[in-house]
Amino acid sequence: MALIDIWKATPDQLTGKHVHQVIAFAGSGKLRDGGEGSSEFRDFLAVVPSSQLQRYADECLAKSFDDSGLALQDVVNEVGRRLGFRVNGGLYRGSSAQPGFDGIWETDDGKSIVVEVKTTDAYRIDLNTVAGYRQSLIQSGRLRLESSSILIVVGRQDTGDLEAQIRGSRHAWDTRVISVDSLLRLMRLKEEELEEPIVVRRIRDILTPQEFTRVDGIIDMVFAAAEDVRQDVVENEESEVDDEGIKKPKFVPSAFHDECVKRIERHLDWSLVRQSRATYLSLDKAKGVLCMVSRAHGSDEAPSYWFAFHPHQKDAMGQISTSYVAFGCGSPDDILLIPLRDFTKWLDGMNITERPDRFYWHVSIFAEGGKYTLHRKKDFERVDLTAYRIP
Repeated sequence: MALIDIWKATPDQLTGKHVHQVIAFAGSGKLRDGGEGSSEFRDFLAVVPSSQLQRYADECLAKSFDDSGLALQDVVNEVGRRLGFRVNGGLYRGSSAQPGFDGIWETDDGKSIVVEVKTTDAYRIDLNTVAGYRQSLIQSGRLRLESSSILIVVGRQDTGDLEAQIRGSRHAWDTRVISVDSLLRLMRLKEEELEEPIVVRRIRDILTPQEFTRVDGIIDMVFAAAEDVRQDVVENEESEVDDEGIKKPKFVPSAFHDECVKRIERHLDWSLVRQSRATYLSLDKAKGVLCMVSRAHGSDEAPSYWFAFHPHQKDAMGQISTSYVAFGCGSPDDILLIPLRDFTKWLDGMNITERPDRFYWHVSIFAEGGKYTLHRKKDFERVDLTAYRIP
């Protein structure tokens, strides 16, 4: 049975195991270029939660074991995928015929990053070798000089010696350094807090060489990220009033997305990987769920639930072949799972909050007597959503 099949059938069999034990379950139990074990391990990394990637990286760095550096290379490349890059996994061991880069990360706007993963910077890194990988890729036509760079991912925070080495070399304008921990923090920020695509793109831009004489770009990124994080967060207990004169609470963040998605996966018989705060996609990106959650407001007998639905979410989910919008109403026990094509028919009747540079729709769901109803503006009919509830 392939490693990913073991994970789908009995995840508890693998969840608590050390990464070297997980590799032993994969194919021949060894990581080799073109080998079955490597393929199975990479497929497995693509579906596990981000917390598992964090733990595996820590285990690779805490104590060396056979293939620990190769396993870390695969983990780092999977982090790159989750940051939104298109990733070519590279080779574990290069040859004279094939450059030994650890990965190539590409963006939709044509930038390419040659990635080199090091467990430590205790030993001096030959920058000419790493730069040679990039140069050979440029000569072969796989990369362009003006839109490619180098990223060295090091398994420790103290990279002062390596930074000084880069600054004193002719590769200073083409090379950047980041620790594994900081890279993982960027991934968690994207998956757990961010949803706005522009902000995510700016986060990725951090990993490419920038000209920092003028720091406006950094300031823009910081403020955009902060705005994205707080856009659904209540800042006080004041209420807003909708077109029907009903007081509605400002949006309060809840944190049971993953629990909802586990139920959705079982209901649809899908496997989904978290992409951002609310977006989950299948491995082939052909199926997806936008999962939003709300705590209950009002009385226990007739609670209401309030969500914010953004245009960029509509656009992103609309590009997926089979997509749903899910609303977790108070807990993972009450989930409404609505095909996107059905949900978007009702947007015109929803209230809107407008900001200087964006807007979002208010999704107002009321529950009473086992019935779930979407409330819209007073001139629009309410929509019975009960049939969409996951039993």
